[in-house]
Amino acid sequence: MEQNNISVVIVSFHRAEQLRQSLSTLCQPGSQFQVVVVDNGSRDGAASLDDEFPDVRFSRLPRNFGLTRALNIGIRAADRDYILLLHDDVQIEPSAVAALAEFLENRPDVGAVCPQFNGPQVRALPTPSKADPPLETPTGGDEITAECVSGAAIMVRATFLRSMGHIDERYGNYGSALEICAQIRSSNRKLIVLNAVTAIHNSAPSPMPKGSLKNDRAAGTAAFIGKHFGFGAGLLYRLKSSPFGAAKIDGSG
Repeated sequence: MEQNNISVVIVSFHRAEQLRQSLSTLCQPGSQFQVVVVDNGSRDGAASLDDEFPDVRFSRLPRNFGLTRALNIGIRAADRDYILLLHDDVQIEPSAVAALAEFLENRPDVGAVCPQFNGPQVRALPTPSKADPPLETPTGGDEITAECVSGAAIMVRATFLRSMGHIDERYGNYGSALEICAQIRSSNRKLIVLNAVTAIHNSAPSPMPKGSLKNDRAAGTAAFIGKHFGFGAGLLYRLKSSPFGAAKIDGSG
């Protein structure tokens, strides 16, 4: 697989050191990937990375517009046939990126492929009855079929993302990976984790406040359930996930 046929899109926010480690691993001498970094309004010195990685295309947003909107900006800037969506706290070797693209090139039955992490990364898609399935460590052989994966490292064909138009920006900071996985499932293609292709997910703490993280997750899950199971189901989940709404539904408030 020619490396110049691959784009890597990274969204970063207040993780300059993690981003530096990720780019140092990815952008080794001789690598020919197109690398697009969308910085979501960081104020932690991330701008200094421009000089360290002159071949990386940096797009610096004036403030944090949310993960999903930043992803869409990065995807529109990517012009290669295969696009790896990568979190800024993931380290993956160039050979692993090329192996993911080669796998996709040879497998028309597969819609997306992921490296295996050093921890949990697969889960079921949310449903009204089980809205927040936990991430688990993938098991099952060399090619592990998953219903849903962490969005920390997932490679898709550019044609697939173009067919989506864009990732629904109602998801904000959470839910873009859920939507990509659901669209792959609805296209009757597989989502595969390759056991032999690995990456390190450092799972760096989020720079967002805990309360904001919880609310983002609830809002994104509600948006997913509402979109795929009906507005009423999404609204009911949102009410249940709110402390005040849960009290009313339980009859205790």
